[in-house]
Amino acid sequence: MSSKPIQKIIFGSPGTGKSYMIDKKIIPDDLGIDKPENVIKAVFHPEYTHGDFMGKLLPMTRGKQVEYNFYEGHFLKALSQAYKNILKVHDKDGNRKEGSEIENVVLVIDEINRGNSSAIFGSVFQLLDRDKQNWSSYNTSINGVMFIKLLELIGCKFSYDNNQEIDEYKLKPYDGVKQLSTLNDKISFLNFDLVNKTIQIPPNLSIIATMNTSDSSIYYMDTAFKRRWDWEFIDVDSNSTKAQGIAFHDRNAWNLFIKKLNNFIKSNHKSIRGIEDKQVGNYFIQDDKISNSDIQSKLMFFIWDSVFSRDKKPLKELLNLEDDSLTTFGDFSFHVDSFVKAINNRNV
Repeated sequence: MSSKPIQKIIFGSPGTGKSYMIDKKIIPDDLGIDKPENVIKAVFHPEYTHGDFMGKLLPMTRGKQVEYNFYEGHFLKALSQAYKNILKVHDKDGNRKEGSEIENVVLVIDEINRGNSSAIFGSVFQLLDRDKQNWSSYNTSINGVMFIKLLELIGCKFSYDNNQEIDEYKLKPYDGVKQLSTLNDKISFLNFDLVNKTIQIPPNLSIIATMNTSDSSIYYMDTAFKRRWDWEFIDVDSNSTKAQGIAFHDRNAWNLFIKKLNNFIKSNHKSIRGIEDKQVGNYFIQDDKISNSDIQSKLMFFIWDSVFSRDKKPLKELLNLEDDSLTTFGDFSFHVDSFVKAINNRNV
């Protein structure tokens, strides 16, 4: 079972087994999840909104009166479940229970490119950057109604005064408290700032999405959003294999490679729209050692789908290939070693 959260987009043509891989391998084997409450699933589509993802107020009629209730979205449901699983393994003094294991949670997003992903995630996309402890590197604030719903979802009960203001917060196994700051101190291990209403994605929450590369009803995914995911390509050819081994054993060699790659991109600027946004930063892949599989699925897909989306001729010339031998990304992904070597052989 992986101790590191998975944050990945699995992509390829329809019918290549992306969902099957998630359900039958990644969830039970890689994440060790065997409880249905720890799996939350969403399907993006053109009408799916930020409210569907985070939560929204909806009217409900009771007799002649209309009331508004807040309904949690898929992300808020997954986030609260992950928080609950962390709470379960801590005692009332905030100490981790001996021998306890935090259960993983996964949010599965089908057809992520059929919705406007950047708009759906909103400020949450900042949380996709993870630190070395696998928490979000940054936090983001949520509104008051959403905040109260999140507290409710993790098990918090409320007492109200005569003015219908919250008078006491009760969260087992802790005693009821009057002040949010007091409760905040008791559950500080959640990195959930109750006072400022900010959240972070915890290490036990994975997000896995699928994407059909041949779907014509798709939204553009911007570079900043793409960079925050690992990518894995599933080819229509079931005999094809994921690239193995380490391409770069240290960051210095990788940084030099990126410099040469950007020179290659700039030298073909006539084939590229928006050249400034199409260059690659040194931390496009953040690991200390850069694997061939990361280059294949993440970097090469970015080069194929975003940089040279309009004209593949520069790639054919780089790899010295015939015109009809580079038709699909599957064709391009086969040439990982040749791609790395060809870029490395260029002058700075």
